[in-house]
Amino acid sequence: MGFRVLVVEDSVDILSNVVEYLSTKGWSVEGTCSSADAWERLQAGGIDLLVLDIGLPGMDGLTLCRRIRLADAKLPILMLTARDSIDDRVDGLSAGADDYLVKPFSLRELAARLEALLRRAYGAENAVLRVADLALDCRTMRVTRAGRPIELNPTCLKILKTLMLASPGIVSRERLEAVVWSGMSPPASDSLRSNMYLLRQAVDKPFAASLIQTHPRLGWSVSAGPRQDGSPTESKNPC
Repeated sequence: MGFRVLVVEDSVDILSNVVEYLSTKGWSVEGTCSSADAWERLQAGGIDLLVLDIGLPGMDGLTLCRRIRLADAKLPILMLTARDSIDDRVDGLSAGADDYLVKPFSLRELAARLEALLRRAYGAENAVLRVADLALDCRTMRVTRAGRPIELNPTCLKILKTLMLASPGIVSRERLEAVVWSGMSPPASDSLRSNMYLLRQAVDKPFAASLIQTHPRLGWSVSAGPRQDGSPTESKNPC
């Protein structure tokens, strides 16, 4: 399927490189340096995914993101930022972004994160999700790691599927709670953290490498961990 992607970035060089690279994925990619122009294009409809820079002239990316979320709660948004502090990342996620990427970034990593957002938003119900040697069959909900079956309760299965669909991106507590309890208020006890513990015991403890990563104040992810150069290992999930 050819998705339609809008890239909003004030650097002409970065914008040109991103548009050119993403076009090789078979997507229809548009680019703009203006938040006002981006808003007009989004209002016209037909955009499936937004790549949004924070540091835009005029209306900044955080403000535009909040405005978009009031009009469209489902549009996948990946935010680009030159700011690497925890507070800046939290601000981006709180404004409504689904994921973020810090500049400078790898175009391959950007594409992998966008593919994860598209899977999450538009479905992968017939897929077998894979991260490193971990696999989840979305049809049977059967989980294996290194070929060994892993038994999980229904809550842990929901958490794991959400994390694997987003891999290598981070999923916030709020998103996980919304998925697990389907819009209802979560239990008064910290059931999410308890189930994350059970999930780790089943998925990670029997194996040498840990795949479930905790990102303080941001959420959790499933990934094979950073490479030596510090970039995440690319997910093998189908798109």
